[in-house]
Amino acid sequence: MLKNIQNYNSDMNYVYILECNDGTFYTGWTTDLGRRIEEHNSGKGSKYTRGRLPVKLVYYEVFDYKSDALRREYKIKKLSHLEKIKLKKYQKI
Repeated sequence: MLKNIQNYNSDMNYVYILECNDGTFYTGWTTDLGRRIEEHNSGKGSKYTRGRLPVKLVYYEVFDYKSDALRREYKIKKLSHLEKIKLKKYQKI
């Protein structure tokens, strides 16, 4: 987990990958990365992660524009599990 997650700029748009307790990945978009991860881990984030807690942040990207973040989220969601593992290894959090 990020040590200073509350310091992320909420004016930015984040695409993130969470690793669930069962080894699966969840990809999402938010303007507040810290709050969103807390929501996931409290069971209020998404139906998918609710039954796979706890989750941990393994990858994220930052965008100035929501449209860019949503396009990237769509592309990441289409990646295979192995390709997401490669992204995870690319960025050490």
